[in-house]
Amino acid sequence: MTDPWMSRITSTFFLFATFSASIFFADTRNSWAAQAEIFDVHGIKVDVTAVSTAAARDQALAIGERVAFRELLERLTIRVDHPRLPNFSANEISAFIRDFEVAKEKASTVRYLATLNYSFKADDVRSLLIDQQIAFAETTSKPVLILPVYQAAGSLLLWDDPNPWRNAWTERPKKFSLVPAILPKGDLQDIAMIGPEQTVAGDDQRLSAIAKRYDAGDTVVVLAIMKMDRGRPDLEVYVTRYGSVLQEQTVVRSFASNDTEDLDSLLSRASLELTSHIEDNWKRDNILQFGRQAVVAIKIRIGSLKDWLDVRRRLADVAVVQRSDLVILSLDEARVNLHYIGEPEQLALALEQADLKITRDGDSWDLELKK
Repeated sequence: MTDPWMSRITSTFFLFATFSASIFFADTRNSWAAQAEIFDVHGIKVDVTAVSTAAARDQALAIGERVAFRELLERLTIRVDHPRLPNFSANEISAFIRDFEVAKEKASTVRYLATLNYSFKADDVRSLLIDQQIAFAETTSKPVLILPVYQAAGSLLLWDDPNPWRNAWTERPKKFSLVPAILPKGDLQDIAMIGPEQTVAGDDQRLSAIAKRYDAGDTVVVLAIMKMDRGRPDLEVYVTRYGSVLQEQTVVRSFASNDTEDLDSLLSRASLELTSHIEDNWKRDNILQFGRQAVVAIKIRIGSLKDWLDVRRRLADVAVVQRSDLVILSLDEARVNLHYIGEPEQLALALEQADLKITRDGDSWDLELKK
């Protein structure tokens, strides 16, 4: 008996296969182009007073361009390299802008206020950083779930209120990051799923369960211990990232309050610093290595034409993939030669972020969609 599904799609599928064999990835734009949102900077607020509305607007737009361009460059690079980032004039920056939008604006006779959104030319920005010999990354991590545990006077707080450490993480400025960090709701389901003691102990089963609830790739446990040894609040913070992507590791950081800093200010500064630390670690693991190019043969398991199109779309979103050559396409698998930059571990890490499940056996790679 003929399978009904096969009868419906066989002719369409093989027509597509013939067509794809000639153009799939052969007409490929660089896969980096699929990551255009990384080169968009939104929500830049400007407020300028000048001799006239027109003058104020011109100054505001120039300021907005500089702020947005700097934010983009810092987004892609590691903090140690930020002092080396170029300081361009407004005219120089304009050459990198693809388009911009005025989302909101108000004006008087001498004042101009606006919220601006910018899109930058990805290839030009990449060329700039390469020319300046500044390393950069583009791979976006799956969201990481932050679990802020606060220890004071011997008590461990996670879901309890007040938890000033959790508040500090919640109140961080919202901006685009290569490592999206999310906070759990702290509702009854979260409370039943994991407690502060289990969080600090690194209970794999419970950490995996709460990460799955929020569709997060990894969990990051940030244990802040408040100390008053100097008569002022100081923090000792243990940061541990759990999950399948990166090797589990714990980093210990100390934060001493200064004379003008209260506890809330100290906690806020620590949360911002640790956010940057988490981002920097991710960027270091995903620096684009243009001098290291390789190719790997991959077998992709598919169950339908939709699966194939989905895999194609996801591969196009992987920053380290330069191009792919389709070798064979059948009803249940595709074989592709994947050209990439960097190390095999970087490629595997990037594919995982695109929800592509990898099985590696020596030089043989099998790939399929995560269900």
